[in-house]
Amino acid sequence: MVLAYFRAIMRQLLGIFLIFPFAVFSQEELNIHHYPQDYFRNPLDIPIFLAGNFGECRPGHFHSGVDIKTKGEENQPVHAAADGYISRIKTESGGFGHALYIMHPNGYTTLYAHLNDFSPPIQQYLRKHQYEKERWDLDLQLTPDQFPVKKGDQIAWSGNTGASTAPHLHFEIRNTATEHPLNPELFGLPIVDNIPPVIYEAAIYDMNRSIYEQRPQITPLKLKNNLFVPVKGDTLTFESNLIGVGINLKDFMDGSDNDIAFNNATLFMDDSIQCRIRLDDIGYDVTRYVNAYADYKTHELNKKWIQCLFQIPGNRLSQIYEYENVQKGALVLDKNVHKIQVKVTDDKNNASTIEFFIRYMGKQNDSTTCQYLFGFAKANTFQNDHVQFTIEPGLLYDSICFKYSSNPDLKDFSDKHQIHYSYVPIHHYFDLNIKTNKPVPPKLQNKIVIRYSGGKDEDGKAALPVEQGWYKASVRNFGMYWLVADTVAPVIKSMQKNGANLASAKQISFVVKDSLTSVKKFRGEIDGKWVCFEQHNDLFFYKFDEHCGHGKHKLVFTATDENNNTTTYRLNFTR
Repeated sequence: MVLAYFRAIMRQLLGIFLIFPFAVFSQEELNIHHYPQDYFRNPLDIPIFLAGNFGECRPGHFHSGVDIKTKGEENQPVHAAADGYISRIKTESGGFGHALYIMHPNGYTTLYAHLNDFSPPIQQYLRKHQYEKERWDLDLQLTPDQFPVKKGDQIAWSGNTGASTAPHLHFEIRNTATEHPLNPELFGLPIVDNIPPVIYEAAIYDMNRSIYEQRPQITPLKLKNNLFVPVKGDTLTFESNLIGVGINLKDFMDGSDNDIAFNNATLFMDDSIQCRIRLDDIGYDVTRYVNAYADYKTHELNKKWIQCLFQIPGNRLSQIYEYENVQKGALVLDKNVHKIQVKVTDDKNNASTIEFFIRYMGKQNDSTTCQYLFGFAKANTFQNDHVQFTIEPGLLYDSICFKYSSNPDLKDFSDKHQIHYSYVPIHHYFDLNIKTNKPVPPKLQNKIVIRYSGGKDEDGKAALPVEQGWYKASVRNFGMYWLVADTVAPVIKSMQKNGANLASAKQISFVVKDSLTSVKKFRGEIDGKWVCFEQHNDLFFYKFDEHCGHGKHKLVFTATDENNNTTTYRLNFTR
């Protein structure tokens, strides 16, 4: 009852700001954007087949470009999509890996990511700065006169660097002024797609309740007479008079077996438009709201991306929605039977339609009580003798009935604290404070880790001592947390034998893993001088360059974790 009442009040308040509905346009009107159609070329020499497209739901973000397949291979030549100049060179262990940015005179910027080496002049410029700064991960800003390019110039070779799991080219087109990624398929790239989306399920939500305090009513669909309809009967019944509709679907394109995202979805009730979603312009400042746009709970529990055709209260991703009702996409039912339709189109306007009917059966009384009500619009603090944290306003997307429990743990340095459930997302980091359950010896006081489990894999991060046995770390997930001591240094496994002849080898590599936290820093030296080791997940490698000539050499590689536990590996080799 408490949650339902709180939610109803907040919806009334939000409705005040939605008196004037958003305009809704036809598909053709929405496509009349002045995006140049012949300005950008295919950045590869091979036809475009997509492994991913703009607007796909990914863990913690929307996909911000297109992933172009490279035949499952690395080192395809990558070309400038249009005239301009290279404005930025970035290398990092995660994210985009090796990436180049080209600024174009027409107000757009293109991004090329997960690359291997850059073209020779760019690669030499990068190496010069890496050796000057003695670090490989750099973010270099360039001026227009340094590396001007013409459309079609080769700028790099494709690869599999950064947060990439298979060879491909990630390609983006951004508005230079706003830095917002735009859907590259708006710009007339040569992509063939004649396959409409496939819609597997419809989900119905009780919008009088928090999305995290319910399980949706999920209905499997089948294709019948060119419509996706319920497998069993065409009429659904529901016990709430205020509902939200979600869809579980996949889109496909010619020549690729990867599933991709739809572009536009329009929700109708009784043939009247209620809401439209369009995935064409999503900035990095709001991309994490994918956790509010999709049903995060169902994804965490069942691995389904159900995309919601309504906006939950704490979702600030407003630019993708257009409404014809004041409920932000929620539908008001009466005792009549209502027809629900959803029309879904992809980037090439291939369309699929869901159709079913729904009847309101009368809501059952909700007698749920809540000891700790966490509202999405207010600061929420929880504290006892062992745990303390505050979640600031706006970090929750919907209200929750917060739950806490703990279990004694005598072998570690705190009890295990179950802080709500990992299927409820949090938008930003917050400080979590945990108190030890026994004295920490002086030699371990700077070696404490806050461990985390969301019910699957465990991870951890170094905790800072606060006072009187309290430790804190910045976290952004609900789940189980506890304190442990970390005295174990990273483990370094060499991919070469000591004393090996590496005359024909292209690189030296190590696999480095830390059992409790992560590798915070690393350094490789050959004959006492720094050399450019790079990181890709657990792999650390140095590609032989002019800093390692022929002859016998001594390499020293060190890796340090978040608690300053350090391992040193020495390797003798010959080139």
